Amino acid sequence: MREEESFSELLSKQRAFFDSHQTKNVSFRKRQLKKLKAALLDSEEIFLEAIYSDFGKSPFETIATELGVLIKEIEENLRGVKKWSRRKKVKTNLINFPARSYLQPEPLGNCFIIGAWNYPIQLSLSPLIAAMAAGNTAIVKPSEMAPATSKALADVINGNFEEEYIHVVEGGVEETTELLKLKFDKIFFTGSLRVGKIIYKAAAENLTPVTLELGGKSPAVVTRDCNLKTAVRRLVWAKFLNAGQICIAPDYVLVDRTVEKEFLEAVVRQIEKFDYATENDNLTRIINENHWDRIMSLIERDKLVCGGSGDREKLTIEPTVMAGVKPDDAVMKEEIFGPIMPVISFEKIDDAIHLIRSFPKPLALYLFSGKKEVREKVLREVSFGGGAINETILHVTNPNLPFGGVGNSGTGSYHGEFGFRAFSHYKGIMQKPSWPDLILKYPPYSSKKEKWMRWALGWKKSK
Repeated sequence: MREEESFSELLSKQRAFFDSHQTKNVSFRKRQLKKLKAALLDSEEIFLEAIYSDFGKSPFETIATELGVLIKEIEENLRGVKKWSRRKKVKTNLINFPARSYLQPEPLGNCFIIGAWNYPIQLSLSPLIAAMAAGNTAIVKPSEMAPATSKALADVINGNFEEEYIHVVEGGVEETTELLKLKFDKIFFTGSLRVGKIIYKAAAENLTPVTLELGGKSPAVVTRDCNLKTAVRRLVWAKFLNAGQICIAPDYVLVDRTVEKEFLEAVVRQIEKFDYATENDNLTRIINENHWDRIMSLIERDKLVCGGSGDREKLTIEPTVMAGVKPDDAVMKEEIFGPIMPVISFEKIDDAIHLIRSFPKPLALYLFSGKKEVREKVLREVSFGGGAINETILHVTNPNLPFGGVGNSGTGSYHGEFGFRAFSHYKGIMQKPSWPDLILKYPPYSSKKEKWMRWALGWKKSK
């Protein structure tokens, strides 16, 4: 734990290191990314034990959703950073002829990255990878709600990197509050809307640019013409992965009334087939008692299709499905972030669209439909951060797609080159020779010069 004065000293060290221009060298960036990759691979057992301590999660799931994702992200940045860092030529308009114009990417500088607890390794280090590739320094603050993982991150990162370049600071609200008082060049936050507003307000004091990765009630829509078996399998997997503690989990499901009964029966069978249980590490724990209590309070017994039970001591809640849910039910008034699947039936696709649009813009949307006109209609009429057609969650694994929200679900995006852009400023440069130097722009002005100016600008004289 550091005092406020020490935080200021840490940032001063990072500012001085950035001002040395070492991080702007592409070779330096690639060496550091390779070092991070090696540190993650060498520390696999440390992270597996930490995640198991915080969540009771299997090695398979930790590697698939945390460590493996990060290794792929590093490799994508290693392949792309040289190209992304180059000047990019753009066209020059006629009025500026002759000239060359280009965009020059440069790192923003000193960054503050605030990770989230639900995927504490990935959501702390994925933005860090982007910041490193773009040539920045960074202070990383993992979530205190996953204490074992927070300590593992601090031990591994601080044990492999100098603090003037990258440093992990542990702590809670007090430490985050003190760090937010400092003037960073970029703040990246992953978490809730409530805290996101606090981060945004603090950043505004220093006019610091912010990327906010938040959440919301991400819907899934199941139409009568979809492949129902595949839709159910993919929805059940996505909804109960990490016990529903995922910002892009399908929060609720809208099902065409004509297939609702068949859908619910298939969901129950699929849950049984997946064999969710703590004994086989298929059932992830809820992060703490407060969240367990909150999630359990959302369950309405008279609407249960399956599940509904939990163990507060073990912090587990079995996969739960509720049908006959209404838009004004408690489970629909907040992001669930837990293993509850509310199901609402609809008559027409317009009804489903109207319901989705009655909520703030979601981070994700999943549509299962075999009809092109239905797919195009939903994509055209509903605003959301990103999503998938006939799939769930896996759109975030494509580095060629931006990951981010819109409206209340966030601002800005990252992953792949989009992450590089999030931590970069693109300087617009126009370079001209000293000759020729057209005199039309210089005074004294005349009607003849005005005529030429109007022609060059395409501005016709009013009658």
